[in-house]
Amino acid sequence: MRLLVLWIVGTALLSAATLEQLSLDTIIQKSTGIVDGTVTDVYTELRGPVVYTRYRIRVSERYKGAAGSQMDVFVPGGRYGTLTQTFPGSPVLAKGQEYLLFLWAGRSGMSQVIGLSQGLFDIKREISGEVMVVRRAAEATVLDSSGKLVEDTPVSLRLREMVDRIQRTLAGGSQKAR
Repeated sequence: MRLLVLWIVGTALLSAATLEQLSLDTIIQKSTGIVDGTVTDVYTELRGPVVYTRYRIRVSERYKGAAGSQMDVFVPGGRYGTLTQTFPGSPVLAKGQEYLLFLWAGRSGMSQVIGLSQGLFDIKREISGEVMVVRRAAEATVLDSSGKLVEDTPVSLRLREMVDRIQRTLAGGSQKAR
């Protein structure tokens, strides 16, 4: 019976996975934390009826939020025992991969990626040694602020350009989103 209730709640949550498209400046402004870090461990846990994947992050740089050398980031979905839940738009992080994460903490205090996959940027190094940040495209339905269905376009910036953008936006000098 408990599994049936969890399945019903999980199914209801899945159908509500439409996301509002967020501009880069909005993501920066609304984030409670912005970090550059590497995934060191991955766990799953059940919180109420929802399975969360908890990623332990070793923080290299912190651009916004409280200091700390490591933190946990929670993403809805995952496998807990025999229970598997998936949520459209929920990112999957890879152990050992470096990311730029735009985070928010809700009433529960859990750090989560803002806008699901919209707030997760892969950090890649080019052959030349230049560091690039490539945002993953959202996997869920994305709507603009008026409720119109839109295509979420990926963002690709060099890390130093992204850091400059973060600093300008936090200082109040936002620029038009790319």
